[in-house]
Amino acid sequence: MSYKEIATELFISHRTVQNHVQSTLNKLQLHNRVQLVRYALAHGLDAPQPPQG
Repeated sequence: MSYKEIATELFISHRTVQNHVQSTLNKLQLHNRVQLVRYALAHGLDAPQPPQG
């Protein structure tokens, strides 16, 4: 999804999405969104999470 599509889905600005993505990339020492997606898939972050409680 584009930043604008994500922003619309989450009811936030596209700039906020950009900031969160950039912050996540920096913290994980990754260089782009493709690497971020690969990281997420490798760590099972694409699977639905069971409800907590």
